[in-house]
Amino acid sequence: MLIVLRSDASQPDRDRVVDLIESLGYKSQLIDGHERAFVAIVDHDGRVDIARIAALPGVEEVIRVTRPYRMVAREWRAEPTVVRLPGGLTVGGREVLIVAGPCAVESEAQILATARAVKGAGASALRAGAFKPRTSPYAFQGLGARGLELLAAARAETGLLIVTEAMDEEGLAQVAAVADVIQIGARNMQNYALLKQAGRAGKPILLKRGASAGITDLLLSAEYVLTEGNPDVILCERGIRGPDATTRNLFDLNAIPAVKALSHLPIIADPSHGTGRRAMVPAMARAALAAGADGLLIEVHVSPDEALSDGAQSLYPEQFALLMEELRGIAAAIGRKLA
Repeated sequence: MLIVLRSDASQPDRDRVVDLIESLGYKSQLIDGHERAFVAIVDHDGRVDIARIAALPGVEEVIRVTRPYRMVAREWRAEPTVVRLPGGLTVGGREVLIVAGPCAVESEAQILATARAVKGAGASALRAGAFKPRTSPYAFQGLGARGLELLAAARAETGLLIVTEAMDEEGLAQVAAVADVIQIGARNMQNYALLKQAGRAGKPILLKRGASAGITDLLLSAEYVLTEGNPDVILCERGIRGPDATTRNLFDLNAIPAVKALSHLPIIADPSHGTGRRAMVPAMARAALAAGADGLLIEVHVSPDEALSDGAQSLYPEQFALLMEELRGIAAAIGRKLA
């Protein structure tokens, strides 16, 4: 439930609304918008006396949030959330964040060379996994703590922000100590204990859509993070399972405008996992940006043919540099710019 305050509501008016809500045994949250403020009732049971609240001084109207999710709903917050990152970067405003790098940290030489390449092409953040959830127990699982050390070294040299995945509750604090943005991968989108802990981690969260998840499922998972007090959630469309094996996944471009209509949270796109094919990544990256994505997550490797994971969907550095030039043109055409 959302209580819209009048534009001339005083601080005592706000306090009276909050005091009444809390006296009824509910939790409230004050949201300051550009033109007016709102008070949200976070955990009500549907039995709130709307007329009593609406009669308070300073209250303009009371809105019931009809979605199964509340805090992520566009009804809850009409203005888009802009997630602020270190270095003055933002996600969800006019800027488009480009996050690029290999699937996994494989060696010091590999991650530093890739970081230099994507930085030179204009990326603002480096993606790479230190801990890798793999379908096969025999596949490369990542370098673990050593991988995090190498990511920190890459940031120190290039200034790129670090986006890397936390696989479980035990490793979340370890990842949070290094990452600028903590990724919750597709396999963990409905790991609710991990989502709750991520909400308390004190870092922005990049939440990837599960391979079989609907948009409502994704938004409900984001709700877990917000209810723990972390509003800095970035959603990610990375493809869902489809009926055709021609591509790795079915890249759901519909999700981008759909999420923007339903939620105030920013959404970025991962055309690398969305297609699984290097040749298709540039086209889908361009399409995602044109569809309104607030950023792109693109796999780049200095030597994709020798990559220990996801080489077939990783761009060569020169391909990425060319794509960045194309993306700048598209961003300018739609009134945006690359961060």
